[in-house]
Amino acid sequence: MMPTTGYRSLEEIEARKAELQSHISEDSEQISTLWHELVKPQPSASKGELIANLVSNSITIIDGFLLARKLMKTYGSLFGRKRK
Repeated sequence: MMPTTGYRSLEEIEARKAELQSHISEDSEQISTLWHELVKPQPSASKGELIANLVSNSITIIDGFLLARKLMKTYGSLFGRKRK
């Protein structure tokens, strides 16, 4: 957090405002650059990588389903379902 200083004139406030605006603009450019690097398409993968990604995603989906099922079975009464 920046230290607060007492401003004595309108010019000091305007100078501080311009300084903050330049910092915000630099940060915005940096965030924009990082965002575009994050979402740019990756080069096409080989068939082996595609199959490995498919298997990995499938296992993750199955694991999530089993976890949700177990939680509903254990804590289902909290969500309005009655235990058998």
